Amino acid sequence: MKKRFTEEQIIGILKEAEAGAKVAELCRKHGISDATYYNWKAKFGGMTVSDAQRLKALEAENARLKRLLAESMLDNAALKDIVGRKW
Repeated sequence: MKKRFTEEQIIGILKEAEAGAKVAELCRKHGISDATYYNWKAKFGGMTVSDAQRLKALEAENARLKRLLAESMLDNAALKDIVGRKW
């Protein structure tokens, strides 16, 4: 799925709202729905750009570690299956 906005742009939009702009006006200006705005606010509210970059890096690392764990569990299950067979 292609994302239209980067984390930096999202945080910029949220900062505009904190500065006093109305949410409906911001949503119309940037072409997003109210629900999208509130989802972004829940995820990125109160963050700085560096915090968002760190979050993105941690999410990528977490995904990589989950893949490694799944692969090792598959290997482990295969080895147990082989060992458990009677010759």
